Amino acid sequence: MGVKGKMAEEKSGKGKWFPGLFSLKGEVAIVTGGGSGLGEAIAMGFSEAGASVAVADLSAEGAEETAKRIKGQGGQAIALQLDVTQSTGVEAMMQRVLRDWGRVDILVNSAGITFRSGALEYPEGEWDRVLEVNLKGTFLCCQAAGKAMVAQGKGSIINIASIGGLIAYPGCVAYLASKGGVVQLTRGLAVEWAKVGVRVNAIAPFVFDTPLVSQIKVKEPGHFQRMIEKAPMGRLGQAEELIGTAIFLASAASNLITGHILAVDGGFMAQ
Repeated sequence: MGVKGKMAEEKSGKGKWFPGLFSLKGEVAIVTGGGSGLGEAIAMGFSEAGASVAVADLSAEGAEETAKRIKGQGGQAIALQLDVTQSTGVEAMMQRVLRDWGRVDILVNSAGITFRSGALEYPEGEWDRVLEVNLKGTFLCCQAAGKAMVAQGKGSIINIASIGGLIAYPGCVAYLASKGGVVQLTRGLAVEWAKVGVRVNAIAPFVFDTPLVSQIKVKEPGHFQRMIEKAPMGRLGQAEELIGTAIFLASAASNLITGHILAVDGGFMAQ
């Protein structure tokens, strides 16, 4: 039932409109970077909302662990080892999901890395690595999922960008460039695919308490303390706090939203 049908039921006094808007029952989702951090939380949340979830991660062990947790809670999941920078691997992942479940309704691109260094000393190899994973990897997954979604006339892609794609701070020049690219990639694909039923949006998180962030926090505690002090809520985000935003953008609740960059930042961008 589409949104119009749900609205008609609500006006006629039949059924419950709002709960159904946020349901992912019967949907098939792919979450890259689903073996840990934000991707893991989103994969778990999607399953609880009713979706079957393909958990893809460079770490086969991480993907298996998330899929095991989903199955342990009565959900459906498959684990896939994936290097998002390799087009053959991305295509193989997509074919596996289509073979097992026949469709793909939702893609979350959460795989990402960073490397901190001043711009004058920034290693070329690290620049290439960050751009390859964060920007090229996001594009390859969008392209592969987009083909299936365009063919079926329906789909929602959610890219995990960053407030670093909208503002700047020192020591992360490649990361900022990659996430700025994700922001524009999101907008470009949204405009291109809007008329064929495929929505593309992005979430721009503040600093979240994830394994990736924890590694840097140990090395540069001053950087994170300054970021927290500037945040109106005065704390890091928790991975579970991204679940509701992701479900909103994946579900019928956001059917008229595409090309949008939604900051989940504790008020950071409002300053």
